[in-house]
This record gives sequence, structure tokens and C-alpha cells, in this order.
Amino acid sequence: MIGLWNSAIADLQKRLGFGGDTRTSLLSSHTRRQAARRWLIRFPRAVPLAIFLLIGTITFIAVVSVQRGEDGRAAAQLRVRASSIAAALERRANASSAYLRAGAALMASMEDAASAQRFRRFVSELRLDADYRGAEGIGWAQVVRRQDIPQFQQMLAMQTPGATGITPPLAYDQTFAIPVTFLQPDTERNRRALGFDMYSDPIRRVAMLEAERTARPTATDKVVLRQEQAGSSAPGFLIYMPVFEGTVGGRRLRGFIYSPFNAEDFLESALEMEDAGITSVRLYDGTAAPDRLLASSGPTDDEGEMVTELMSIANNSWVLQVSAAKERGLSVLSMVTIIFGLVIATMLVQLVRLLTKQALEDETRLQWFEEQSSIRMSLTRELNHRVKNTLANVLSIIALTRRRATQLNDFADGLDGRIRALSATHDLLTQSEWGTTPVRAVMEAELLPYADASDHEIDLAGPDVALAPNEALSLGLATHELATNAAKYGALSQAGGKVTLHWRLISESLIRIDWQESGGPPVPQQRNRGFGSDLIERIVAAELKNPVKLTFDPAGVRCMLTIPVRQPTEFAMRAARAMRSQARANG
Repeated sequence: MIGLWNSAIADLQKRLGFGGDTRTSLLSSHTRRQAARRWLIRFPRAVPLAIFLLIGTITFIAVVSVQRGEDGRAAAQLRVRASSIAAALERRANASSAYLRAGAALMASMEDAASAQRFRRFVSELRLDADYRGAEGIGWAQVVRRQDIPQFQQMLAMQTPGATGITPPLAYDQTFAIPVTFLQPDTERNRRALGFDMYSDPIRRVAMLEAERTARPTATDKVVLRQEQAGSSAPGFLIYMPVFEGTVGGRRLRGFIYSPFNAEDFLESALEMEDAGITSVRLYDGTAAPDRLLASSGPTDDEGEMVTELMSIANNSWVLQVSAAKERGLSVLSMVTIIFGLVIATMLVQLVRLLTKQALEDETRLQWFEEQSSIRMSLTRELNHRVKNTLANVLSIIALTRRRATQLNDFADGLDGRIRALSATHDLLTQSEWGTTPVRAVMEAELLPYADASDHEIDLAGPDVALAPNEALSLGLATHELATNAAKYGALSQAGGKVTLHWRLISESLIRIDWQESGGPPVPQQRNRGFGSDLIERIVAAELKNPVKLTFDPAGVRCMLTIPVRQPTEFAMRAARAMRSQARANG
């Protein structure tokens, strides 16, 4: 009867499609959805626009960062290239200076003036390599006193056919000249410079005097080489290395070993290995002024980044300017970032629009579910009230039957206790809205009639474990049967008796409950099997889906129950499925 009644109640709740677990799950789900989607519902147009603006802002910041990074990388590369070109130019100048030092040492060791043949052999023995590219060659210019000019011109005409002598003629106050005596390689271009008095040119003279003073290779400022044809203004420069005779205290200048350079060729020789995407290179003598420009490479009208390097070329200050063309528009990486950002922003806006539409539809559905929930809650409260009334009526009927039919007292007492046990457990489940119920609460409710007795002891101990509704009902029924039996025949029937009821978790999903009686009358071994034993070992065991071990030991009855422990999410999921099924049935 009890099983049929329990099944009827469960079937009615199932037909209504609502229970305590379902209501809790629905309210919790509604709260989460409302918190997550309230912005979409309140601002259905502003949220997509805000997301688009947010992604656009992030993309703009990313593009600015990428562009700055690209500009910084380009500037760093430009500085590295400028340093490389400056280093290459200085290497060219240093290599030429080294050859001139070697030539000066050789010329200083000769006792007499060098002949063209000896000078040619000297230059060939230097074995000039690629580091000397950009130079017109190596020359010798000796000091010629005014009285030695006829002898010098005769020597020059004999050794170099076509030479015309010293030009320009010495000024009236000039006591000596330093004409180009030899210049190798012997080409038609270099022969134009033979006999030219370099001391007569103020720019060359300043460099010669500085070289004589410091005894170091010294470069001139911007000049036009004598080798250039008439009317040419191609810039160039020369590097002088003085040659002395005598000791340091009484030395006398004999002449200069020098190298003439075409500035354009000198720059191009350095760029051959260093120019890698450089747009514009300018080389200035002393200061970066248009009239001091020595050489340039590439266009000169760019407006891009510019790097300036100061150099020292053979004891003279030069300025190198390297610039790159200003990029028009954004870099490739920036364009890719913009396109990617626009694509992502568009996709997110479309997604948010779909979510907004779904949120509005869900909000409508939730409002309908809330209305249905209110109705079902009312029905559930009415059902609980009706069930309690029904149980009260059943108790009344049993009481009347017991008073009128005395031969059925034992049956009536047992039936009365069992119905009361179900009612007590039912009250607990109602209080928890048919959710989980603690094990201790079930046992205390069933053992309440025996809790205040002073002549026996009840020991409850175990962890805080909550049971699902069906398991709580089964445990309450089993506890009632054991307590009733103990009160009639066992430890609770006489003074000094004790009932120990301990429980423990044996796994994450199982709990073990041990009932042990002691201090009561001896348990007879020859006895008839009662309805309580059958109820515990068959009905309760079937409900719990685990065997019940009931032992009638002479010292006291022992019972071991194994009860499954289910997680609350299982009830929520079941209730949610029931709710959806009911909605589909109603819809």
C-alpha cells in the first residue's frame, strides 16, 4: 500500500511536470540567463554598435602600434645602413692612407729624387687591391725651388713625353713650387695633372701645410681635380702624405705622396657592398651645405627619414646623410591588421545581433515559464496539503478500525506507525521542496518518540550526507521498522538498552549505515519471520537497489544498509527534461 501511494504521488508530480528540483533549477537558470543577457535585452542596438566601436578602437590602436613599430624598425635599419656606409668610406680612406704611408717611407729612404721608372715599379709593388677603388691613382709631387725649375722641367720632359712644365708659373713672391711629378697609373687622364703646381691652389695648400705639420695623411676640402676636362665641375679631393729628408730636428720637406679621388667614384665604391635599399646618400665636406656637397647617390628630393653621420676622413671632417623615401600610406602589416579587425568586428556584430534576437525570444519564453511556474507551485502546495489531509484521514480510519476491531490491534499498530513514518519523512521532503534531505534529519524524525527516554540510549554519528527523495523515504521506512522492533522486543524495550546508529561514506556515490542493538533481551533464534523483516529485506532493498544485511544476533539485532548518494544536478537535469517535455506538450 505504501509503495502504491508513493508511486501515485510521484506519478502525479510527473504529470504536472513540476517538483522541488525542477523549480529550483528553473529559477537558477532564469537568474543566470537574466544576468548574462540583460544588456542585450535593454540595449538591443547599442550593444552591437558598442562592440563594433570597441573592436574598431582596438584595431586602430593595433595599427598605430604596428605602424610605429614599422617606422622604428625602418629608422633603426636606416641608422645601421648609415653606420655601415660611413664605416666603408672610412675603410677606403684608411686603406689609401696606409698605402701613402708606405710610399712616403720608401721615398724618404731614397737619397736622390725618384725617377719615373722607379716610381712606376714602386706603385706596382704596392699591389693595390679592391680597397683602393675610387682613387685616380698614386702620385709624387716634389718640392722644386725657383732656381731648380729649369732642371725639373728638363727632367719632366725627358721622362714624361708631352709634359709642358710647371703650371701655373710661380708668382713673384713664391720661392718654390710643388708640381705633380709622377702619377700612376700612366693614363691620358692622369697626364693632364703632370706639372700642375698644387701649392698654388689655396685649398690644396692648406691640406699640404696641415699634413706637413702633423706628418699624417691629410685630405683636402672639396676641389675639382686637374684630371677633369675643361669646364667640368665634378667634385673631388686629395689625400697628402709628406716626405721628409734629414733628422727630426733638422728635417726638410722633400715632397708629398698623394692620391687624387673623384668624390662620386669614391662614394660609389663604398656603396657597392653596403647599399641595400638606400634611397638617397649625400656626402659633404665639413658641413651639410649645398656648396659643400661632394657626392650623392639616388634622388635628392625625398622627404623621408634622414640619418646624419659625422666622419673623419684622413684628418678632415666629413658629413654623411642617408635618407629613405617616405612611405605613402600604411604598411602591408597595418593593412592586414585593418582588414582582419574589420572582418572580426563584422562577424561579432552579426553574432551579437543573433544573440540579441535569441535573448529577446528567450526572455519571452521565460516570462511564460514564470507564469506556468507560479501555477505549478500553487498546484504543488495544494497537492502537499491534500496528501497530508489524505494521510490524516487514513490515520483516522486506522484508529477507528483499531477501536472497533480489537483482534486486529497488532496489525493496526504496525500500519499506524508505518503511515506516521511516511508522514514524517514526507514533511522533511516538503520542507526541502523535494530536494535533498540529510541522513541525520531522517533518523531523528523516525527516532523522535524514543529520544527522551531516560532508561535507554540512542547514539547517532556520521558525516553530513544528503539523500535524494526516494532514498530518504526508504531510509525512513527502514529506520521506523527497526525502531519499532527494538521498542517491542529489543534494546529499546528495557532499561539499559542502547541503539548505535553510525554511517559513513564508502565511496563518492555510496553510504553505509550500521544499526546495532545492545543491552536488550537476548534475541531468540527460533522465531517466525515478520512483516517488518520482509519489508526491509525486500521492499527497501529493492528501492535502494542494494542488498540489506539483517542479522538477528543473540546480543542484539544488527542491520547494514547501503544507500546510493546522488548529486543534486541529477534531479535538476531530470526536472529540466520534464519541464521541456511539458512545454512541448503544451506548445
